[in-house]
Amino acid sequence: MSGTEAPGAAGESVLLRTEGRAAHITLNRPRALNALNHAMVRRIDQALTAWEHDPAVETVVITGAGERGLCAGGDIRVVHDDARDGDGTASAAFWRDEYHLNARIARYPKPYVAVMDGIVMGGGVGVSAHGSVRIVTERSRVAMPETGIGFVPDVGGTHLLALAPGELGTHLALTGASFGAGDALLCGLADHHLPSSSLRRFVSDLADRPVPEAVAAHARPAPPAELAERREWIDACYSAGTVEEIIRRLLAADEPAAKETAEILLGNSPTALKVTLASL
Repeated sequence: MSGTEAPGAAGESVLLRTEGRAAHITLNRPRALNALNHAMVRRIDQALTAWEHDPAVETVVITGAGERGLCAGGDIRVVHDDARDGDGTASAAFWRDEYHLNARIARYPKPYVAVMDGIVMGGGVGVSAHGSVRIVTERSRVAMPETGIGFVPDVGGTHLLALAPGELGTHLALTGASFGAGDALLCGLADHHLPSSSLRRFVSDLADRPVPEAVAAHARPAPPAELAERREWIDACYSAGTVEEIIRRLLAADEPAAKETAEILLGNSPTALKVTLASL
């Protein structure tokens, strides 16, 4: 995993290479919006092990291939097929290793730079938002949309969202709504905003510059946080102790956006909503 690129990497779903002091992970399933499968999780974990003990590697960078985003999440089709045709052991093994990877990223001893450009959802949040240096752009669309499919925000998502100011994390977890760079920074899921046009130069700079220097050279003010303007009704409604009371408060609020949010919740899985609220 040293040199320019790992042997045989051209056909791999995860590309590994080193450039100067930086080691690079590229999720390489652009047609599937870089959705994670079990083999990808294992390959990333193996790379992190090698680079953790390689003194030549000072920084790890994760990006996504293609123009659409870093990662749309776990490969739900594989999980669905296993639930339908298998006994669930394949899905359980995937989640076990994925969650271990997320926890490892959170405590990785070297700077872990996650380029959260474009779509970053579900498992994509897991391999990025636990990192020590999280980069968003004006193109970023971040979400934990699991309640819409009867699941709960996993990959440590409830932990991350529980740390957001007020009840913003509760709102995002229950609705599964996507949010941009300003809100990612406000909610603590990102650290710096860079224009997408600067990403190539930023990543290149990491080969021979410390991460703080490279960030300082390219960071720019983020777009406004849209959720900041909604804090009053979000905090008032989501401070309720039950899903039913949250929905009641949303429907009774004067804000049209609150009533629209209630309709979103009514369309999500009731069980997933209750488990998610308890988890938060």
